[in-house]
Amino acid sequence: MAAHHTITLHNGLVIPSLGFGTFQPSASAGEGVADTTAEQAVFEALRAGYRLIDTAAFYQTEGAVGRAIRRAEDELGIPRSEIFVTSKLWVTNTTYDGALRGYDRSLEKSGLDYFDLYLIHNPMNDIFGAWRALSELYLSGKIRSIGVSNFSRARMEDFISFTDIVPHVNQIEVNVFHQQNDDITYMNDHNIVVEAWAPFARGRHDLFNNTILRDIAHKYDVTVSQIIERWLIQRGIIPLPKSVNKDRIQTNYDVWNFELTDTDMARIKSLDEGKSQFFDWQDPAVYRRFAQLPYAD
Repeated sequence: MAAHHTITLHNGLVIPSLGFGTFQPSASAGEGVADTTAEQAVFEALRAGYRLIDTAAFYQTEGAVGRAIRRAEDELGIPRSEIFVTSKLWVTNTTYDGALRGYDRSLEKSGLDYFDLYLIHNPMNDIFGAWRALSELYLSGKIRSIGVSNFSRARMEDFISFTDIVPHVNQIEVNVFHQQNDDITYMNDHNIVVEAWAPFARGRHDLFNNTILRDIAHKYDVTVSQIIERWLIQRGIIPLPKSVNKDRIQTNYDVWNFELTDTDMARIKSLDEGKSQFFDWQDPAVYRRFAQLPYAD
């Protein structure tokens, strides 16, 4: 990977600047079909050039990711060492003992020897106990980096004030309608790399027909998706787009041959609504919803 395609975490580990997400690879498919769909999508992503693959225990795609990586090594000659794999600990296992079990279980499902990054998926349950377990796994060399997901800057301040290792990554919702400027400034000030889940806001507000985004895309002869990814990359944020369409997977990776101007960036900034497109972490109902979600460990 070229140097401009990577970011260096505060522990010195290099992570790709663009990743591939695996949440809900085929919402309308049955379980077996969805698993096959996820595997093929990850394989095509690796063929297209992606080297950061994002999964999670809750997504139930860890096995598909592992199989795709082994296929890519056999069929495409891409060694495991060139692929940066992230997984996440679900809320029901977010305790000290649960994190140790959860990590081992996720590795077993994936068939991999290690994860490059392991995250606490949500700021729920015993996050401090879980972080102690993740820190031990990290210091022992079983994980190359550790982090969190969905932590606000206030939650992060509390967290890092009472832990020994500052998270390397915080994976949060970032899209043109929820730009998270204050939180991202905070993360940057603490050398915490931000990854963006749902970078396309899952198409809300007719995103792909937005006049401003379409106008900028026409200027560079690219897609709206490519404009959004480029906007995130230029902010130092790692986008995690997902798709099961081979052509779209390739197109979403081809964002390296153009650069947005300050005027372009300012126009996109004007789209910010300052609120989540999915859920509000200040709402107790959100915590209740996640705590009650069915999950097969």
